[in-house]
Amino acid sequence: MPMGHTATAQAGSGGLTATEHRLANGLRVVLSEDHLTPVAAVCLWYDVGSRHEVKGRTGLAHLFEHLMFQGSGQVKGNGHFELVQGAGGSLNGTTSFERTNYFETMPTHQLELALWLEADRMGSLLAALDEESMENQRDVVKNERRQRYDNVPYGTAFEKLTALAYPEGHPYHHTPIGSMADLDAATLEDAQTFFRTYYAPNNAVLSVVGDIDPEQTLAWIEKYFGSIPSHDGKQPPRDGALPGTIGGQLREEVREEVPARALMAAYRLPHDGTRECDAADLALTVLGGGESSRLHNRLVRRDRTAVAAGFGLLRLAGAPSLGWLDVKTSGGVEVAQIESAVDEELARFAEEGPTPEEMERAQAQLEREWLDRLGTVAGRADELCRYAVLFGDPQLALTAVHRVLDVTADEVKAAARAQLRPDNRAVLVYEPVESAESAEEAEDGAATDNDAHEGADK
Repeated sequence: MPMGHTATAQAGSGGLTATEHRLANGLRVVLSEDHLTPVAAVCLWYDVGSRHEVKGRTGLAHLFEHLMFQGSGQVKGNGHFELVQGAGGSLNGTTSFERTNYFETMPTHQLELALWLEADRMGSLLAALDEESMENQRDVVKNERRQRYDNVPYGTAFEKLTALAYPEGHPYHHTPIGSMADLDAATLEDAQTFFRTYYAPNNAVLSVVGDIDPEQTLAWIEKYFGSIPSHDGKQPPRDGALPGTIGGQLREEVREEVPARALMAAYRLPHDGTRECDAADLALTVLGGGESSRLHNRLVRRDRTAVAAGFGLLRLAGAPSLGWLDVKTSGGVEVAQIESAVDEELARFAEEGPTPEEMERAQAQLEREWLDRLGTVAGRADELCRYAVLFGDPQLALTAVHRVLDVTADEVKAAARAQLRPDNRAVLVYEPVESAESAEEAEDGAATDNDAHEGADK
């Protein structure tokens, strides 16, 4: 892949480079030059996510992500969006269990603007945070919950499976979206305390990737971020460690208005950053990663009992990762039939392991995904932040694929045998129910039909 770097590439990095710096206030900075196109990406990861929340205040990390776009000391209202988009850039922010990130991709000559905007809200958000913006974004997040979780088919599956897979009281038991009750309970004081605790330079990593002059970029970063004070009040997240396997199958049936029956399951897998996690990723790719996978071939193509079958990995650093199985049934097929076939395929794979062709295909698929992420300035900026925040070393992002390519077929088989078992999963079964509205329409239709028949008989 052609990359226009001027620095000497790290061995095994595919020609990509990154340099690291740290300001006096603790802000970590990672720079990566790429002069292929005249754009630059700015990415800022704060080491805070839903795992840092306490009972009764779930959803606060995600709510705060929205508040960060409501203005700051020098930027009023929706100004952050207006200034970036007006300069030809794009931007957004996301929240996960383990971090909150903010990012902009700008024309090169507008890089200074993006850095100033991020520094302004890191240093002065509290000057603009008030009850009005709090209520505004509280309503936005509640609507997001309705649109993405509560009012769509299978929308609460992730939330339900997470609650099953991680026991009550575990920091990953709840998802970043939070509950309606907790969103209503969050106060302005909660938000202010949250900001003071977590939105400090010594709790963040800033990466800048693209068509940049490193010396000038560092000068701008020092100018805008250097005077922001650090904060030492952050408590470490609660321990997310759990036994390697669940030790029994956990199960819940959901009766909702959904298009078809579904079988979903979460398998407890090794922590991200380990060789065992990479082996599990390859196992899931062979079993359910796309239309060439075993489960797709068995359930969709051969048996025709499912319309979709996938198996993916939710990588987590602070808790066991999850292997996510998702199968939507075909026609009137019962979930028990699907589950039996899935278990049969997993048992066969645990016994035989992947074929050489399957290993080659799975490793190539994960390599392509890695190249896709690092092939754009925004994707690379995000990956550099990820490895810096979660694993302490941004350079790992540039060589991650080689650790996957080094995994053997025997390790993949061992991962499947150890953890892709019925006693190591939380299961969600969806059974469709007819809506009250549909039932009423059916009754009206039946009444009309009866009237018609009666008229004909006469």
